[in-house]
Amino acid sequence: MSARDEVRTIAAAVGALRTAFPEAEVIVADDGSRDGTADAAEQAGAIALRLPRRGKGQALSAAERAAPSGALLLCDADLRGDLRPLLEVEADVAIAAFARRRGGGFGVAKRVARELVRLRTGFTAREPLSGQRALSSRARAACFPLAPGFGCEVRLTIDALRAGLSVRELELPLEHRTTGRDVRGFAHRGRQLAEALLATGPLAVNYRGTRLPLVGAAVALGGLGAPRRLALGVAGVALVGLADDLWGGPERGFRSHLAARRTTGVLKLVTIPALGLAVTGSPSGAVLVGLAANAVNLLDTRPGRALKAFLAAAAALRGVSVPYAVVAVLLAPYDLAEMTMLGDSGSNALGAVLGSQSVRTFTGSGRRVAIAALVGLTVLGERRSLGLLIEQTRGLAWVDGLGRAQR
Repeated sequence: MSARDEVRTIAAAVGALRTAFPEAEVIVADDGSRDGTADAAEQAGAIALRLPRRGKGQALSAAERAAPSGALLLCDADLRGDLRPLLEVEADVAIAAFARRRGGGFGVAKRVARELVRLRTGFTAREPLSGQRALSSRARAACFPLAPGFGCEVRLTIDALRAGLSVRELELPLEHRTTGRDVRGFAHRGRQLAEALLATGPLAVNYRGTRLPLVGAAVALGGLGAPRRLALGVAGVALVGLADDLWGGPERGFRSHLAARRTTGVLKLVTIPALGLAVTGSPSGAVLVGLAANAVNLLDTRPGRALKAFLAAAAALRGVSVPYAVVAVLLAPYDLAEMTMLGDSGSNALGAVLGSQSVRTFTGSGRRVAIAALVGLTVLGERRSLGLLIEQTRGLAWVDGLGRAQR
């Protein structure tokens, strides 16, 4: 189970699980609690994982990695009731539906979550947000790591069904603490709704093995305030980058993509300069757009790195479209906190913005120098890790770590 600031309820929840399942390990993923939840869980007989605050999905994924192989039972830290019937259901995923509803809001988050599951799978879930779930070994392999935050249950159901696994809901006489119809309650449900929406979109696994929403396509929203030709070109680059995010293979670098021939990387190699030509009307501009898109993508290996590079370069260029900078600033806190990822869609699009706008800054020999610098960066990136180089350079490493979530 995951828990945050549940010192009042955690001991009872752990005790009930240890009584119901005396042979099982009870693992509590303490998601950055400030009230002694982890200590109380250990005193009650659980294994406590003391984690920085990351959200429910990431906490449960950490607990799953620490758990022994086999079936898995997920539950909330404030639950009251017997979950043993869930393990008696013949299904890969058994979900508890509360027999009686008490309190809560107006059901908007639940209805939206139910519709999201139905749209993705055709399955109509009674309790799409229920945190009480029993998973078989097959379901565990198909569904972990979970989507982050409160969208984890919605995506778990989708992943299980899309993997061809059986999902059943079982009505049980359970109780838990409900959120009221106050500011705090509505804020919680609003966050639950937003994270469920993100969880049902494109996801990718980052360098830590954490599964995060890909939000780089949001860069295209900067086009709402940008010149039409630039907006269309950047949106096209974001779309091609998204194709690489969703269907890209293991190839890395120009050489491996060219050797494989038919890859999404080759598609980008052809399409992004072509879009650059359409935006800038210049062959050298097309080269700048392609090289800049690749350069920012090369830097997108750690949270916030590509966004910092984009904002620094944007400050040095003349006439960089402000709406794209605004989008980058808005995305930065979530990227740095490892709640979302830019992916190739976002990093390529931001690079394309820089390439397009650099045409206004550089002419003649200045443009040739810029192209040569980007070629050099590309060659360097083919030969060694730019990320490692940044981490080994004191000043760059300091800037790179600014604002990043600590582990």
